[in-house]
Amino acid sequence: MTITWLGQAGLLFEENGFTAMIDPYLSDSVARLDATKARRVPVEERFFEITPDILAFTHDHLDHYDTETAPRFLERTDKQMIVLAPTSVWEKAHTHAKCHNYVQFNPATSWTEGPFRFTAVPAAHSDPYAIGILVEAGGKCYYVTGDTLYNEAIFPFLPREIEAVFLPINGVGNNMNMWDAARFAARTGAKKVVPLHFGLFDSLDPAAMPCEDLVIPQIYKEIKIEE
Repeated sequence: MTITWLGQAGLLFEENGFTAMIDPYLSDSVARLDATKARRVPVEERFFEITPDILAFTHDHLDHYDTETAPRFLERTDKQMIVLAPTSVWEKAHTHAKCHNYVQFNPATSWTEGPFRFTAVPAAHSDPYAIGILVEAGGKCYYVTGDTLYNEAIFPFLPREIEAVFLPINGVGNNMNMWDAARFAARTGAKKVVPLHFGLFDSLDPAAMPCEDLVIPQIYKEIKIEE
């Protein structure tokens, strides 16, 4: 499994020739609403050369379902994509190219495609349809929380063994701060902890997160989960 950080909460999973992309934010659209949130790292256009087999979104906020980034994938007709989206995003996404398979991806829903199985789990966020996503491949499970607060109701939906958890640490916009994120990660029992939602709009130092087994990603580079 190869996992690349796309910045903010975006991730690219690659396994056996299949690709899955979650929450790509590859524009500066947030800055057009709030100039203080101009992106600090330029977009790498090479990621638009990929038409993923699976394109998944966790919720309907601009830095997750981006109205500038998403159509650049969704309007393609070179191959059918499986588009996994909770109801709030699905209502917007499925209006694009009709060749894709748009799946309402709400908690407890699973989808298997190629080497991947995706399962939606709850998230506690200001979009009431927000989800987290379990990504299973190669006998391992990776948990992408999406934007969420620490919430006890989430944990019963999680498996016992998680290879890595990817979670926000910015502490604003109904996201966990790095201290609650550390507690959350410990509660999941994940072998590795990958902080997200830093460095694009802010100067947060993820190394300050009080957490063992921390893997700090670098934007546009592979995240080395396994040593």
